[in-house]
Amino acid sequence: LAMTCWGVIGGSGLQEIDGLVVDRAERVETPFGSPSSELVFGQLNGVEVVFLPRHGHPHTIPPHKVNYRANIWALKQVGVDFIVAVAAVGGIHQNTGPGVIVIPEQLIDYSYGRAHTFFEDNLDAVTHIDFSNPYEETLRQSILLAAKEASVPVLASGCYGVTQGPRLETAKEIDRMEQDGCSLVGMTGMPEAGLARELGLAYASVSVVANYAAGRGDGEITMAEIEVNLVGGMAQVCLLLGALLGSSQ
Repeated sequence: LAMTCWGVIGGSGLQEIDGLVVDRAERVETPFGSPSSELVFGQLNGVEVVFLPRHGHPHTIPPHKVNYRANIWALKQVGVDFIVAVAAVGGIHQNTGPGVIVIPEQLIDYSYGRAHTFFEDNLDAVTHIDFSNPYEETLRQSILLAAKEASVPVLASGCYGVTQGPRLETAKEIDRMEQDGCSLVGMTGMPEAGLARELGLAYASVSVVANYAAGRGDGEITMAEIEVNLVGGMAQVCLLLGALLGSSQ
């Protein structure tokens, strides 16, 4: 297998990367089962990239059914060192409206019942990882720098609250999350980030706000509105990724 260093996990709205020159797609098996889809190997600005759509291709796997362990294991197995995890999220604060891109530095995990660790069976010793700062700071800073270079406006901090889904949250749940310190709400941030840390991979999130969270915008949240908001946001993400990988050479 090609030794590749960059992995991109695509969220809702990012089924492919603009400008990615695809070499091949490969089905990879792991001790934890199959990843969400084939891994797509290619080059972006001459840099080796492995792309994995989190919800499958086509987009059919709901957040609570994603095989996060297989996804992260497969990326590690093919030689990825850095993971940029793109996610569609809801915005809780006024400054996190639709289309805003946030590079969060913290998260709170409200999800449950997900296979969330590699350290379970046949252990020589019980293993705990330090997760004080869930996103790798050097990678986060590189993303912020790339955004600046690409003239893509981003918010340099935020706290991603991870809910179980697939339903959206109640207005009162969002109130509670805001009191807890969350500025964003999504359904896929964990256990992905924790698993990456367990395998020693540098992992950071690029969160694209698709809608105001429950009780924060006007009226009902619709999938149609979310999809429209994601189109522009994901185009900006592709510019950011191009700059990020261009500067890594």
